[in-house]
Amino acid sequence: MSEEIKKCPVCLSEKNALFDQRQFRSHQVINRVCGSCGFVYQSPRMAADELDAFYASEYRQVYQGKAGPTPKDLFMQNGRADSLLDILSAQGAAAARYLDVGCSSGILLQRFQDHFGCEVVGVEPGDAYRAYAQKQGLTVVPDIADLKGARFDLISMAHVLEHLPDPVSYLADLKADYLTPSGLILIEVPNLYSHDSFEVAHMSSFSAHSLRQVLGKAGYNMIALKKHGRPRSEILPLYLTALAQPKTGAPGYRLRPERNVALKRRTGLLWRRILQKLLPRRAWVSVAQVRE
Repeated sequence: MSEEIKKCPVCLSEKNALFDQRQFRSHQVINRVCGSCGFVYQSPRMAADELDAFYASEYRQVYQGKAGPTPKDLFMQNGRADSLLDILSAQGAAAARYLDVGCSSGILLQRFQDHFGCEVVGVEPGDAYRAYAQKQGLTVVPDIADLKGARFDLISMAHVLEHLPDPVSYLADLKADYLTPSGLILIEVPNLYSHDSFEVAHMSSFSAHSLRQVLGKAGYNMIALKKHGRPRSEILPLYLTALAQPKTGAPGYRLRPERNVALKRRTGLLWRRILQKLLPRRAWVSVAQVRE
């Protein structure tokens, strides 16, 4: 059964208002905005046991009509891997032991392994995708708890954080249990102010401000943040990619509320529509040439 979220996942306030309501592939999706900090989150949503079952076997069927990787999906993953590697390399980052949470088919693992010459491990709850990655010779487990005691100097979560019921606690647990004290975490999420965002599997929706807040509360300092559209667009800021590092010194973080969230989303989506009309070929990269 679905559960109603009484408290904001970030600031724990019980003040909220309806933000968006729609149908997503036969699923009703309702998002609310926190009246205290401005964070946008889905409520009601699938309960924990439903989520586990959904990601093990149903998620890919809902999103692409097939449990295993499709040519278009692999094409997009290759483009995303190029983008993330470029962003990481621009910061002069390197890795010896690398973990990709939500590694999908393992393309990002392979790309980073080839580039950095590092040891790589993935976490992938989807049975078909995990099997596909394992057939490529990659070490991939279904749950991060299977890696208890292991430490990594680079952890990535590309299009994973928005799927988690409690993003702050998950990031804090990664820092405490899996990331080295001087390690790096690489996060990519859809941008609330340009991406459609509201999907049945998206528990949260992030702006640049709220992503910084979540990382800060979880105990990280953001090193870099990039708004971009790769690999789907040359000009639309569809995604937010952040690089962060564990904080040193005394714990604690003072949340700074975000105002005018609804207005910023309307403005961002209006700008997206304008760019799509003025520069359609640059607004969306065609994947029509990829055969199923």
